[in-house]
Amino acid sequence: MSNRFLRWASTWIEERIPPGANPDLESHADRAQRLLETLIAEAVDEGFGRAEAEEERARIAPLVLAAVSDSTDFDLDTYRLKSSLAQENEDGD
Repeated sequence: MSNRFLRWASTWIEERIPPGANPDLESHADRAQRLLETLIAEAVDEGFGRAEAEEERARIAPLVLAAVSDSTDFDLDTYRLKSSLAQENEDGD
């Protein structure tokens, strides 16, 4: 991995993925994949070549997943409440 890309990606992760609860019902893997795509797109905008960014994807993916997974446990009560509300809206109550 190029040191320049690694430094840039580490800073990007620190600035955009704060530790703490994942407020969405999105899984960690889905969120990590979405953020990885954003990271790769922004890397190209920052002057890294598309080939270089794609080459580093496999090495950066675990760092993004670790940052996303560094959170509190899944909030089961929030999930149940949102599911209940969605079902009520669906039933027309």
